[in-house]
Amino acid sequence: MHALSQAIHTPHAIYISGQLPALPSGELPPGSISHKTSLCIANLRAVLAAAGSDLSRVVKTTVFLSDMGDFAEVNGEYVKHFGVGGAPKPARTCVAVRQLPKGVEVEIECVALPGGGGGGGGGVEAEESEEMHERRAKG
Repeated sequence: MHALSQAIHTPHAIYISGQLPALPSGELPPGSISHKTSLCIANLRAVLAAAGSDLSRVVKTTVFLSDMGDFAEVNGEYVKHFGVGGAPKPARTCVAVRQLPKGVEVEIECVALPGGGGGGGGGVEAEESEEMHERRAKG
């Protein structure tokens, strides 16, 4: 039994749990904080697609960092994915924390509007894609 849902889909919002910089296999690869940020965002994108939305519909993000010294590099990667193509930039909070799950350096969660992406969604809890179910089972 899992302790959390990857996403909760309501009629007005999709709440996405914090995503770690993990590969679909669940592996936490080495690399720069920029690369790890892109993995977090790729995981957000996958969960959003499973919930029937996409990054352009994100209205709020929270970025958790274990070292605020990484902020500039994280921000450099973040801006490549949010507020692109005329989409509004989401509201954002960035918080330094002492420690993150599995010892990672960055975790990102978000709230998005339904619609605009691939996948079905609906109901109270978003249906997970097979890939996301496998990630959760390994993590």
